[in-house]
Amino acid sequence: MRLITVFAFAAAIVAAPAIDPGIPRFPLPDGLPTPNPDQLAEIQRLAGGTLPNQPLPTNLSQDAIATLKLLAHNELYEVAFFTELLNNITTAAPGYRANDTAPLDRLLLVRQIEAIKNQEELHAIAANAFLVSAKQDPIAPCQYTFPVSNFQNAILFAQVFTDLALGTIPAVQLLFARDGGPASRNVITLGSILGSEAQQDGFFRSTQRKNPSAAPFLTGSTGAIAFNALRKLIVKDSCPQPLSSIGLPEWGDLDFFSAQLFINNYIDSELAIPEPSWPFWISSNPQTKNGTLPFFVAGLSAAPNESSIIYLSGQNKPVAVPITTFLQSPGDASATFRAEFPFEERGFANGLTIAILARGLGPFADAEAVSAAAQLGPVVIEIH
Repeated sequence: MRLITVFAFAAAIVAAPAIDPGIPRFPLPDGLPTPNPDQLAEIQRLAGGTLPNQPLPTNLSQDAIATLKLLAHNELYEVAFFTELLNNITTAAPGYRANDTAPLDRLLLVRQIEAIKNQEELHAIAANAFLVSAKQDPIAPCQYTFPVSNFQNAILFAQVFTDLALGTIPAVQLLFARDGGPASRNVITLGSILGSEAQQDGFFRSTQRKNPSAAPFLTGSTGAIAFNALRKLIVKDSCPQPLSSIGLPEWGDLDFFSAQLFINNYIDSELAIPEPSWPFWISSNPQTKNGTLPFFVAGLSAAPNESSIIYLSGQNKPVAVPITTFLQSPGDASATFRAEFPFEERGFANGLTIAILARGLGPFADAEAVSAAAQLGPVVIEIH
């Protein structure tokens, strides 16, 4: 039996719990984002290793800088998320008590999440060190939303944003390699971050009783895709530096059609939402691998001409699928449409699949080409 989890990051903002004083504020007690030497030494001890002491690049392309800024934002989001998760576990917050984490050993679990949190702190420091070395301002933390309310949801959500990171870091490596010269040496450093994130992802998956690795070849992404997913989880106007200063394009929002609206007419009967606040669907019916997915767009007054849904899955070429059953909602500028999800027919991989509405009917060469033509998205799909 396969489980299909579908995430619509734009919906996460609507569904996410309100910001409250429990969500971490920066600087953290350990000094992040700018710990002093003693604090850094303790972060490194808890993380299990030190920051690299290899030379950093001093000259990077604008594309590499923009993607590094996105990576720094993403790492700071992960720091905030795991800080909050660790606090919820250690204080036995509702949804994070012993019966919620059973049968896991709680003392071991605390050590594991603490290690991951501190590793992410070092990743954030390293990403900012790259930027400073290239004569760029370091990225400062924002305020964030976490659309989860219990331990199981939190681990699943951590798996999903880590899957996105695993798809994005190779894009940074590619840009560093293209820049050549001293910058190419840091492809290895980025590869070590990639490996660390992959080990964490195996832990998240194993905790959910999944295979520790989803597929032999994981889905690739781009800085623009990751940016448009992440920005939905950042509280509006909470960043010291405007998100527009990153230099990546901002697309419109693409969601899955809400189960609260006309569920019997538009949502396949085997799809269900386990709790109303979750921004994704789960199906235990294996046939949904080759089903039809329902999409929703706010602020769309006419059918997008010459556009299609593009799926990125594994290391395969992007798959373009025409949109069908376009319906305009009476009384407001919103619309629904459908697109086939040819999982087995087109050789999709388990784990992460990314859906984007893009100009053109294909073919698209790779994720970069899809990003260049993107109009709305992304929607993130997980095949367990």
